[in-house]
Amino acid sequence: MRQPTASAAYRKGSDMKRTIVAYAIALAIAAALFAWLEFKYVTRVFTGEIYLIFIAAAFAALGGWAGWRLTKRNAGEGFEKNEAAIKSLGVSAREFETLELLATGLSNKEIARKLGVSPNTVKTHLARLYEKLGAARRTEAVDKARSLSLIP
Repeated sequence: MRQPTASAAYRKGSDMKRTIVAYAIALAIAAALFAWLEFKYVTRVFTGEIYLIFIAAAFAALGGWAGWRLTKRNAGEGFEKNEAAIKSLGVSAREFETLELLATGLSNKEIARKLGVSPNTVKTHLARLYEKLGAARRTEAVDKARSLSLIP
């Protein structure tokens, strides 16, 4: 009995690879066909819901675009702190730190943790800031500080 040569073994392996690739392509085409048929079925059964999803996605995209396009951007690099206003208002360094943290949206407890003081101390700093800025609420204080270029 004769032993197969190396080239015959190579051809046999190569033929096997071709067969596997052919079956894989056939299975991929069949899977794509079944997915397409299922999509066609779903689009016929749920036509109204699909239209609603497309409309909702379009409005969400439009809202995101409009919000991104129409909102005011932070000054960023071009911002210069108004030192003269800080001095004229008599804002201390600690009160200014509190104001910066307040502008980020932190609560009194979170500000206290960041500064390493008690929440009552934060309340005192905020009360003095409200008085110096002529504000009654947190948001009003932040708005006035931004309009005076104290914070970005």
